[in-house]
Amino acid sequence: MTISPSVIPSLVTGAWQEGDPLGARMFADIGDIVLDSGRTLPQVRLAYQTWGTYDGSNAVLVLHALTGDSHVTGPAGPGHVSPGWWDALVGPGRAIDTDRLFVVAANILGGCQGSTGPASLDPDGRHWGGSFPALTVRDQVRAEMALADLLGIPCWHSVIGGSAGGMRALEWAIEAPDRVDRLFLLATSAAASADQIALSTTQMDAIRADGAYAGGDYYDGPHGPLNGLGLARRIAHISYRSEHELAQRFGRDTQDDGRFAIESYLQHHGAKLVSRFDANSYVVLSDAMNSHDVGRGRGGVTSALSRITARAVVAGIDSDRLYPIHQQQELAENIHGSAPLAVVTSDHGHDGFLVEADQVGDLARRLMG
Repeated sequence: MTISPSVIPSLVTGAWQEGDPLGARMFADIGDIVLDSGRTLPQVRLAYQTWGTYDGSNAVLVLHALTGDSHVTGPAGPGHVSPGWWDALVGPGRAIDTDRLFVVAANILGGCQGSTGPASLDPDGRHWGGSFPALTVRDQVRAEMALADLLGIPCWHSVIGGSAGGMRALEWAIEAPDRVDRLFLLATSAAASADQIALSTTQMDAIRADGAYAGGDYYDGPHGPLNGLGLARRIAHISYRSEHELAQRFGRDTQDDGRFAIESYLQHHGAKLVSRFDANSYVVLSDAMNSHDVGRGRGGVTSALSRITARAVVAGIDSDRLYPIHQQQELAENIHGSAPLAVVTSDHGHDGFLVEADQVGDLARRLMG
């Protein structure tokens, strides 16, 4: 079917109006979500975008990483401070071809780009802030499943995700194998490692140590923990790039102001995130990533991965020091329908899954036909 205002007017707010371009941000009210903690998160809303026309069998779910959002492709504009984060891969005639595929991307539950998160209002009309409940990756997928139900998509042609998006893609394929025909996993793992948790919790502590954090209840103050969030991003960004790239680009060079060039580079990326992201969401989403373990309650990782029936491509980045390639090897070896591990060659470390559009695009075409 073709999604249109006449088909689904009740499930979105401020969306599918006549004249709206494909790729406009929309909002789906999916109701209450019962969380793994036993708590119920009420009145959940997910922001999402779509491209292409749904024909009943061509829907592709693209899942973003930690600080991404639903704006996978398209120019900057109202509501989008930058172009789509995977613009080189998704669009007409590209590897994920919106001329023949119906692409859906939602902002993650707990995020800050239109979906319910700590900055949202609770049922009493106050910002959730520090009282927002802890989430797991499975909770986030539960919300995405409710969105798919509302959109009338019983089965995905493909589910695609890198990093934190890969965690959710895995959970989709394990929890609802009959709803995922093809699976593309990039730079992700079956469970968060001690090293990943160590880096993540240190970033969260940097945010909490900022005096403006106020236990997460800073929305009525002059500003939130901007310094803490910027520092968290700087720590993260070191792990996103490779040692070789940083050495080649910056070495020990200094600027006219006496700062090391690498110091200025990291401060720039910290400032960029502070201008578009909420510190509470960074904490909630990081904590959810730390919860990631597909084997929890399923008899272990190998048993969980054996549930997957999708045809799969698993790719790792040869210079990734955050999600080392042995983690993707584990996935490729234990997902029965997986091709042999694909290795993307890149100097860009973990961010190679976003940067190496030609190599990643070739893998997407191989899987999606």
